[in-house]
Amino acid sequence: MMKHFIFLFILLISCSKAESQQTHVEEIPQTKISEVKNYIKDKGYNQDLAIFINFKISSGKYRYFIYDLKNRKTVYKAIVSHGSGSVVPGSASLKFSNIEGSYQSSLGKYAIGKSYIGQFGKSYRLQGLDTTNSKAMQRAIVLHSLKCVPDIESQNPACLSLGCPMLSINAFKESAKYIDKSKQPIILYAFY
Repeated sequence: MMKHFIFLFILLISCSKAESQQTHVEEIPQTKISEVKNYIKDKGYNQDLAIFINFKISSGKYRYFIYDLKNRKTVYKAIVSHGSGSVVPGSASLKFSNIEGSYQSSLGKYAIGKSYIGQFGKSYRLQGLDTTNSKAMQRAIVLHSLKCVPDIESQNPACLSLGCPMLSINAFKESAKYIDKSKQPIILYAFY
């Protein structure tokens, strides 16, 4: 009887450990942080702060991270939407594009530009810095907020955008505090 109990206990632990390893995705891989640090070095970008979007994490979870590059820590995290065109029907994976009218999110590094008041209220222009997102300005890909994006994580996916990284109203206000205070453009890096 004791052997059966020990066997079941070990089996239970190994299964739950395997399950947690499958569902866990590193928030910001060190390689991405290093990539941004190398990119901004000796350039006119904010050297202390960067924003990362990890599209590997499901949209109902925190996958938008404001990261302190000097002190090596996340200072804020939030839920962020992806484009409706990025959805692959019947799959948890996403697809990405730089094509106008695709409604897909684009991967790569962006320089967060000046804010303006548009159809979503205050928004920030995003200048694509890579070939994968070079048409961001032409596509009107901007950082903005919308009421349908939740503040708190859940199993449910967040609402979809037309390709823009879209935050909740509260998360956008919190982000604006960092962005508006910066004298140099902050890099936003979206990866998968």
